[in-house]
Amino acid sequence: MQYITPLAPAYPELFLLAMACVILLTDLFVSDDNRIITYALAQLALAGSLVITYLTASAEPQLTFNGMFVDDLMSDVLKLLLYVGVMTVLVYSRDYLTARGMFRGEFFVLVLFATLGMMVMISANHLLTLYLGLELLTLSLYSMVALQRDSAVATEAAMKYFVLGSLASGMLLYGMSMLYGATGTLEITQLAETILDRGAKDVVLVFALVFIVAGLGFKLGAVPFHMWVPDVYHGAPTAVTLFIGSVPKLAAFAFIMRLLVQGLGAEQLVEEWQPMLIVLAVLSLAIGNVTAIAQTNLKRMLAYSTIGHMGFLLLGILSGDLVGYSAAMFYVVIYVLMNLGAFGMILLLSRGGFEAENLEDFKGLNARSPWYAFMMLLLMFSMAGVPPTVGFYAKLLVLQAVINAGYVWLAVIAVLFSLIGAFYYLRLVKLMYFDAPRDTAPIAPRSDVRVLMSANGLAMLVFGVLPDPLMTLFIYSIQASL
Repeated sequence: MQYITPLAPAYPELFLLAMACVILLTDLFVSDDNRIITYALAQLALAGSLVITYLTASAEPQLTFNGMFVDDLMSDVLKLLLYVGVMTVLVYSRDYLTARGMFRGEFFVLVLFATLGMMVMISANHLLTLYLGLELLTLSLYSMVALQRDSAVATEAAMKYFVLGSLASGMLLYGMSMLYGATGTLEITQLAETILDRGAKDVVLVFALVFIVAGLGFKLGAVPFHMWVPDVYHGAPTAVTLFIGSVPKLAAFAFIMRLLVQGLGAEQLVEEWQPMLIVLAVLSLAIGNVTAIAQTNLKRMLAYSTIGHMGFLLLGILSGDLVGYSAAMFYVVIYVLMNLGAFGMILLLSRGGFEAENLEDFKGLNARSPWYAFMMLLLMFSMAGVPPTVGFYAKLLVLQAVINAGYVWLAVIAVLFSLIGAFYYLRLVKLMYFDAPRDTAPIAPRSDVRVLMSANGLAMLVFGVLPDPLMTLFIYSIQASL
């Protein structure tokens, strides 16, 4: 790694922060009829950050802020995907927010600050930087969930999220403080070197690891730290659920890579956190997929589905090698793409005074709009892992990594629960194609939503048939960053 011009690796973060402040001030002088200006500035901020990140990308890791912040290929790739994901969220959410009086500057500023927190997490090379990025993200999310102030359900969800999130943050912070006490450093790369010199069987290190894995489990929504996921997904406005259920998982993956792999990746220490991740993964696969079957609310079903998908993500991480990490990165990116499309469809069918969040609301969708029914079919098939959609290839990569690591029994369990999970995805397909429609209201989205939703759905087929370029990019980015 090399130290370069101060602030240069953080130009995208600085630009986004400046634009968030500009939007905050501009919104004071914009009337309700001209909120499109705030929306356009938010999209411009994300597009500008994307361009700056692309232009400053480097294959060689670059450090700044006294080694607290790193700009490497993995962070560049994740940030580029993050910008695209957040821009998609804003496009999908526009009509929904307008119909509910939430199309305001507060929403866009909170989205940008949450994005900034994720960017800091992705580029953190220091425990304090990692924690500050996490807190910036989570505090923004708490506020977004409670943004619909007249909704008792949303307020309750925000309180649950805040209380449990604070508990998880405390556990993470306590684990980090124990790491500092055991090693005398907060810099992640030095942390790894100190642990190697000292030996990984230190009791304090093992206890620190327990607290850190527990905190990470909560942030991912893994069992048994999953209790907030269905309530927050269901209680939050769907536009906020779309945001919470998608792009933050990219930052969570980066968090795991920075802390567990780069900081605590010593071979002896991997043997300590692998069993913990195995327990989290198996429980998440079991409870997530089985409980989702009983749900009649689509948002709650997708919440439990998320828990199951996080089990697959952990399977890739626990394999403990480059192939497994790359498979996990591929899986989390595809998961984000699938969730964007699924919640985007809920927003598409919702309208003023009506939330299309129940399974019955999708009955007869094929009769109303064959094209959007086909898009939803592709998304559900991909979530279920049905070939030739990309979800099948993502799961296959993770299973191969697990088998290569010697955990054949774990791969068998994952396949069994995937088959169970396929039921509730295919049930939605059955409702769309074989049941009579309950609602005959026309589906007429704006042209940008129509194009983006079509691209989102068709990406399930395109990446399923041609996954190699994406996978090669992820392997190369992780290899260059480790």
